[in-house]
Amino acid sequence: MTTTRARRDIVDLDRARVWHPYTSIDAWEKTEPIVVTRAEGSAFWDADGTRYLDGNSSWWVAALGHGHPRLLRVLREQAEVLAHVSLAGVTHEPAAALAEELIAVAPRGLSRVFYTDNGSSSVEVAVKIAVQAWRQRGAPKKTRFLALDGAFHGDTLGATSLGGVDVFRRPFADIVFDCVHAPFPSADAYERAFATIAAMVERDKDTLAAVVVEPIVQGAAGMRVYEPRFLSELRELTRKNDVLFIVDEVFAGYGRTGRMWACDHAGVTPDVMCLGKAFSSLVPMGATLVTEDVFDAFRGGKDRALYYGHTFCGNPIGAALAREVLAIYRDEAVVAQVEAKAPRIRAAFDRIAALPGVERVRSIGMIGAADLAPSGAGGYLGDAGWRVYEEGKKRGAYLRPLGDTVYVCPPLVIGDADLDALLGILEESVRAARR
Repeated sequence: MTTTRARRDIVDLDRARVWHPYTSIDAWEKTEPIVVTRAEGSAFWDADGTRYLDGNSSWWVAALGHGHPRLLRVLREQAEVLAHVSLAGVTHEPAAALAEELIAVAPRGLSRVFYTDNGSSSVEVAVKIAVQAWRQRGAPKKTRFLALDGAFHGDTLGATSLGGVDVFRRPFADIVFDCVHAPFPSADAYERAFATIAAMVERDKDTLAAVVVEPIVQGAAGMRVYEPRFLSELRELTRKNDVLFIVDEVFAGYGRTGRMWACDHAGVTPDVMCLGKAFSSLVPMGATLVTEDVFDAFRGGKDRALYYGHTFCGNPIGAALAREVLAIYRDEAVVAQVEAKAPRIRAAFDRIAALPGVERVRSIGMIGAADLAPSGAGGYLGDAGWRVYEEGKKRGAYLRPLGDTVYVCPPLVIGDADLDALLGILEESVRAARR
């Protein structure tokens, strides 16, 4: 649809009616926002004609960039044939074929696919699967969960319960379910954090349903990266103690870390794997993959069925798009592109590490992050990253921070020229923000 309103009218209408996610109302009312009118490749455009490089793939979704022609073609073709039908008591080719294609590329041993309509919900259903599976296996006391402090697993209530970012969890502390959080792992303390998890699992295995982790990278915690060996050890620990192992690949999956799945760095297969974001790229869509052993816990009668399912779960358009995403990954060797581009990001953050006010940096695959000296409230509520954000806007890049952490997470297929420009803008913006 062509924009027909003046830019000022759109901003005024928005401020009068729209409630924005993860945004202070007071701050928003004083902000001159970007008014996006179109997006293509690694960039989007403001109504005033300004082009912005998309530094976070629009919340990590646009792994294949904006407006990939093959995805737009499939969107049109599928909408003309079958736009929506529920998956209750029926099936259709996109959902059935996608499940087979997903299992073909998933870690070996995952064999069943449950569809939902976003990443948070893929985690939510994983929680329900874990609790119900243990109850139906004769272990009804196994209802508790274990996760890392600093974890982010989504916005639904169950996913919020698992999360360990205090500012997201605190407003709901009285109503979330029981989840034990290992101490927050500072940049150099994952050894201690995972040792604490091991002790908790061995002590509480009779009441623990599952351990849930973001594999290799904790996204909203500030793009914190840990060694694959911790994931391998955790897989063995949960298997030994009869606790389910759930991995949240919503952010880290689909090549973001340089492997198709972050789990691949450790060569492990979880009991349950959650997908979203880049999964379908254009429309809300997610999936939860499980092993045959988990699936079998739901056999045996109507009262053992998983009574869960969103209206749009497995919708034909989303499924058709998700199939095409997998095909593009194969045809365009997307993961290999990540391996080729990753050194550019690593080199840029090595340079950024030397700038005043930068405390530490890290990178993996198409992720690079820098912690800035705390400002204001510090942490996720800090101001330092937002000063870099404003400097980035002046230079043509969208660099939404995680409080005092600035990062890039661009489309995996971003061209070298745009990638170098984005990294250069970030470096200039960090330098300018510290003046």
